[in-house]
Amino acid sequence: RREGKTDYATRAKLVDVDKSRLVVRISNANCIVQVVNVGKDGDETVVSAHSKELNKLGWLAGNKNTSAVYLTAYLCGKKAVAAGVDYAVADIGLKSPIKGSKVFAGLKGAVDAGLEVPHGDFIFPEDERIRGEHVANYAESLDAEEVAAKFSKYLERGLNPADLPENFDETIKNIDEAEV
Repeated sequence: RREGKTDYATRAKLVDVDKSRLVVRISNANCIVQVVNVGKDGDETVVSAHSKELNKLGWLAGNKNTSAVYLTAYLCGKKAVAAGVDYAVADIGLKSPIKGSKVFAGLKGAVDAGLEVPHGDFIFPEDERIRGEHVANYAESLDAEEVAAKFSKYLERGLNPADLPENFDETIKNIDEAEV
C-alpha cells in the first residue's frame, strides 16, 4: 500500500467472471466512478462517469468533494442500470475503508441510483454531509469578507456556499431527467 502497488491477493478476491466491480477513484482534482468487468484480455469498462460531467448538469461546486463523489457515482449508477447492469461489488482500491469517507459516499450514490452493491448502511456518510449542509452552515457563520476569502472558487462559479444543498438537489434532479 505504501508503494502504491496493486495488492494482488485482494484483487484476486474481487475478480470474479460473473460479477461487475464498482470502481471509485478520487484524484487531486476530480473523481471517476466506473463499472468494470473482467475480460479475457483485461478489465473492460462497461460504463463510466467523471466528475467533470456534473458541470454540464448544473453542479457548481468542486469536483472531488463528498457531494461530487456521491453525484458522480449516482450518475454512473443510472448509466449502469440503463446498460442492464444491476449488481456490482465495491472496489475501493488502495483507499482505507474509513466509515463516512468519500469512497463510501460514492457507494451510496450508486446504491441510491438503483445499482445493487453489497454493503452495510453504517459505513455511509450522513445525508447532511453528502448534501453539503455542513459547508452551508459554516459559510453562514462567516462574514462576507471571510466567505470571499475561503470560498473564492465557489463564488467564481456563481455559487454562494450557503446554497450548496439546493445546488446538490438541483443536480440530482438534472441527472434523473437526463438521458443517460
